[in-house]
Amino acid sequence: MKRSQWKWLFISISFSAIVLAAVLFFTFDDKTVEYLARISPAFLLLGLFSHVFALVCWALRIRMMAGSLGYRVRLWHCFNLVCANMLVAAITPSQAGGEPVRIHELYRADVKIGDATAIVIMERILDGIVLGAGGAFAMLFLGSYWSSLASSIAIIMYISWIAITLFVLIFVYSVKNPDFLKRLLKRVSAWIDRRWKMKRLDHLFETVDREVDNFNDSLVRFVNHGRGGLFWGALFTGIFWFCEFIIASLLLIGLGESPYFIESFVVQLIIAVIMMMPLTPGGSGVAEVSATSLYGLFVSTSIVGVLILLWRLILFYFNIVIGVLASFSIVRREIILRTLKLR
Repeated sequence: MKRSQWKWLFISISFSAIVLAAVLFFTFDDKTVEYLARISPAFLLLGLFSHVFALVCWALRIRMMAGSLGYRVRLWHCFNLVCANMLVAAITPSQAGGEPVRIHELYRADVKIGDATAIVIMERILDGIVLGAGGAFAMLFLGSYWSSLASSIAIIMYISWIAITLFVLIFVYSVKNPDFLKRLLKRVSAWIDRRWKMKRLDHLFETVDREVDNFNDSLVRFVNHGRGGLFWGALFTGIFWFCEFIIASLLLIGLGESPYFIESFVVQLIIAVIMMMPLTPGGSGVAEVSATSLYGLFVSTSIVGVLILLWRLILFYFNIVIGVLASFSIVRREIILRTLKLR
């Protein structure tokens, strides 16, 4: 990693640690000690296993989607690129910043750059579809239970679901009508220019035209030749998010609290959307505050701080550790390849 990347990693970890310390300080009391005394390590390990299995499902998603386009990518290579992606996501605004790593590693596995880009883009689209469908399920099929949830959770859920749905609808429409996406991006660029007086706006418009065409060509090629990959991709995407969302409930059971499966499912949907917004490096601080605020509505205050700490240890700090190891593996490979080329 470059020095600047190490700096952002340090900022991300520091910001998260400070917020976690504050959460623990304001929620720790005598009852917290009682909860910790009856903690179940088995469920804590099960939560960690659920996260690792989710990463394996992510790797399988990439492998199957690449396979549908005629490429054979080893599962271990896919898993390693997913882990390396987690490190980059921890130092970029929001947790959706690892796409360049995945594209590069697919390219290293002899996947054409256009197909690699299409696979990574379609991954995000599948995430949006699954999260949108999950939000729709929560609102339409939970019935009276949904109305019994705290009004603040329901309102945030509505807003999150609408945002995801609009994103998916704009994407679907733009695939069939690329000119619409061009006009939309040009209007956004023009608005930004009026606000901040950007230079070389004409050059930006040309770039928009070229990149939208490349984007559309890649996705059309994927949809035409990789439909089987879309099925497997959607399946593994659903399993991935299920495994990620259930971690908090497993931790609650391990801490001797009720699992709150439905409430936790809704909260995790909201947090997943918030974490995709470019607010802080890796969503650090934002995740802790959001989770504390939402879980605090139905989980005992005495345990909510410990819950968020364990949750972030699995979904943030563990990601950094495996991300560093995976990145070292990639750097080592690149050094060997460069050495062989110089001979």
